[in-house]
Amino acid sequence: MEIPGLGPVIVDADFGDYVSQPLPVPVLGDALCRFVVTGYDDDDAKVDFETAISAFLGLDESALRSASEPVFQYYLDVKTEVGGDEDFVSIAGPDDVWSHVRLEGEVSVQREDARGDRQVYVSVECECAWEPEHGLQVVFRRGSAVSKVGPFDSHLTNVSAFDRADLADVVYYRFG
Repeated sequence: MEIPGLGPVIVDADFGDYVSQPLPVPVLGDALCRFVVTGYDDDDAKVDFETAISAFLGLDESALRSASEPVFQYYLDVKTEVGGDEDFVSIAGPDDVWSHVRLEGEVSVQREDARGDRQVYVSVECECAWEPEHGLQVVFRRGSAVSKVGPFDSHLTNVSAFDRADLADVVYYRFG
């Protein structure tokens, strides 16, 4: 089987998703990432997946940098929650936040569920120095722009994560 933009893919025996060979991803500094595509066979609009993959692979690092402020806010919220721990990583500002994130690994591509907007999203799970347990999730709506950041929770939108329609255009939302 081949998915345009990804080339040959194999079926994951456990979940039935399609998995690509590692590919360089320009928006992630050419990190080598496997793509995991969920729901492709059952979808009537496969072109939406192909378009999102193509858009994502066409992005440069400036698309990621556009999310520096919300990612830095996530860092600040975790820092506040942890308190005055002197061993906690110190990040000077939004321009410095990405030097504390490991941008590699797995990229998932899937359509948002019925509670959401039904668009195809590209989600990147990253490790970050300030939250080793939950990491950082960066989600791109239709593969073209960052639409959600925060701890990895497997949700593709804040609407589905918090069941709140008013969060449709909110990139980072701190619950609680």
